[in-house]
Amino acid sequence: MENEPQVLTNQTPVSEQNEQSSDKKKKKKSNKKKKKTVIQPIESYFPEGQYPVGEYQPYDTNLQRVTEEEVRYLQNQDEHKWQSLRKGAEIHRRVRTHLSTRISPGMTTTAVAETIENAVRAFSNEPDTKKAGVGFPTGVSRNDCAAHYTPNAGDTTVLEYDDVIKIDYGVHVDGYIVDCAFTQTWNPRYKNLLDAVRHATNTGIKEAGVDVRLTDIGEAIQEVMESYEVELDGKVHPVKAIRNLCGHSIDRYRIHAGKSVPIVKNGDETKMEEGEIFAIETFGSTGAGYVRTQGECSHYGLNADYKEVPVRLNRAKALLQTIEKNFGTLPFCRRYLDRVGEEKYLLALNTLVRDGILQDYPPLMDTPGCYTAQYEHTILLHEKGKEVVSRGEDY
Repeated sequence: MENEPQVLTNQTPVSEQNEQSSDKKKKKKSNKKKKKTVIQPIESYFPEGQYPVGEYQPYDTNLQRVTEEEVRYLQNQDEHKWQSLRKGAEIHRRVRTHLSTRISPGMTTTAVAETIENAVRAFSNEPDTKKAGVGFPTGVSRNDCAAHYTPNAGDTTVLEYDDVIKIDYGVHVDGYIVDCAFTQTWNPRYKNLLDAVRHATNTGIKEAGVDVRLTDIGEAIQEVMESYEVELDGKVHPVKAIRNLCGHSIDRYRIHAGKSVPIVKNGDETKMEEGEIFAIETFGSTGAGYVRTQGECSHYGLNADYKEVPVRLNRAKALLQTIEKNFGTLPFCRRYLDRVGEEKYLLALNTLVRDGILQDYPPLMDTPGCYTAQYEHTILLHEKGKEVVSRGEDY
């Protein structure tokens, strides 16, 4: 009954009871921490299939609120294409939120990559990886490695407090790829480096638009990037734009579609066009500002003309069939081959690379001991303005 006094039915002292109660609470808290987050398919949040329009920037003015008329325009133009990209962007944002409380020093790069990829797969809720899911191998590139590192099987690399990590992952929906990246640090001493690259990326987005020359975007990015410097261990380092890395246009099932968006002035007079999709990404470095391929390769992708090349080795033919079936022209890595059940495939993989059927993408390294950072967004070029489809509250 409500007002009935509580009666102790054993002889345990109250102080011990309090300790036991405290222990039980601690166990409950511990169990809560261990409980896995259940990710719901993204469609459950948007049952009508209409996904949020990204940050809209008109070409003729600075960022403004999107009017109702403009929203209708954005929703009516090539509905399937834009909605696929917005769906992928919403998944990307939610994975970033999921990751924000789960990445910390002491984790392996494998754990980070798999946390991201498993979340993308869960939100996508599509067993056919060619219809939706991971857009390309998750980059977890550390320090002087600017890009194209994802762990292979057996890699035990561990994140450290002083690391500068480039988290670069993609989401695709029906082949429409959202490419978006950020830099993760824990030591605040790298703040100026991150600020330089984030500012440079936002400058590239601001300058982009229909009929804009690519070299002009690169010039603006470089000017902003290289106005920063960072002090590390008592030495001042100018932040340099990594001149042989760039952004790129994106096509359906093609992460690099042919146009490159430089991050330095390079004289390329090619113009952006309405309806195109671009990844605006910039890289800053405390080193030479120039990267070279080095280390064990993990990233691969089919070349555009791969069907024209004969395959003679039976094992290579079988591996190619696996790649076509599971990834098509989307980039992949060795872990993805492991995941679909391939074994002892390195000889066949190298044969496909040697014959020009596959392109390999080894890690891209700047000066040993330096630090590199990256920020990236995917933008859609509409008639009246650009849509920063992957923009979120975080960056």
